[in-house]
Amino acid sequence: MATLRRLREVPRHLLVCEKSNFGHDKSRHRHLVETHYHNYRVSILIPECGILSKELKNLVMETGPYYFVKNLPLHELITHDFINTFVKKGSCCALTYNTNIDEDNTVALLPDGKLILSLDKDTYEETGLQGRPSQYSGRKIMKFSAEESTMMSYFSNYQIQEHQPKIALSTVTELQCPVLQSSALRGAPEAACSAPELLDWLGAVFSHAELNNEPNNFISTYCCPQPSTVLAKAYLCTITGFILPEKICLLLEQLCHYFDEPKLAPWVTLSVQGFADSPVSWRENEHGFRKGGEHLYNFVIFNNQDYWLQMAVGANDDCPP
Repeated sequence: MATLRRLREVPRHLLVCEKSNFGHDKSRHRHLVETHYHNYRVSILIPECGILSKELKNLVMETGPYYFVKNLPLHELITHDFINTFVKKGSCCALTYNTNIDEDNTVALLPDGKLILSLDKDTYEETGLQGRPSQYSGRKIMKFSAEESTMMSYFSNYQIQEHQPKIALSTVTELQCPVLQSSALRGAPEAACSAPELLDWLGAVFSHAELNNEPNNFISTYCCPQPSTVLAKAYLCTITGFILPEKICLLLEQLCHYFDEPKLAPWVTLSVQGFADSPVSWRENEHGFRKGGEHLYNFVIFNNQDYWLQMAVGANDDCPP
């Protein structure tokens, strides 16, 4: 019975919501994007839009490539040649692929050159390294993201494959959408929805869930929060792969300029999901999977340059910065 109760428990998470303006000197938006290193998916939603601008579409199409290197020994990441060729340039990230963070040995290379090892007890004792116990208690494929095409030639002695991110573009019509006010992060009774309500709605939209709570729908009982409005159309863009923080910074900057000319949309969103089995979330904050493995953030960019920032991790992770 205890096991059954645990299975029925809804995974808990930590959610931090804050409001600022891109023009403020102390705005943290760029720093928080740059220190969330291992990004798996980027999703953009633009209300009342039927096609991406040329500038934004070019950025979306230029987010790759990234590379798979099979059976790469860990010592290759600490050679002088590798450090001089990639690490010192500050644009190289790496992550073991197809590992379970709570069970397997996992390695992550951060852009600042730090190598994070999440090891099981036996491997840790064999290495003789000094470390600390994880709160989440073999050689694998390594996934890399780097600016230079020299990655292919550098690892030519190994099985290396170049991959491009998968890009999905679509338009949704007659979309029921929450009403937001940039000044009302917590919402306002009968006037505006809150930031957490919006985040739930975005998850449903990008999952292509029905939002009408029909009695004969046995897959989803979710409905759009109130108050709401109906969008004639909305443009959805999803990029899936291994996406560098600097690429996301460029996308965010371009979305900030979306309202340089008058638009029907009052706001747009940029959502970023990290790899569920990355050993870190932001900076060097330890991350585990447990029941969900989530570590993600979302920007709501308003037409007056105000923005909401929502950051979420699992309940056992450190609080988002």
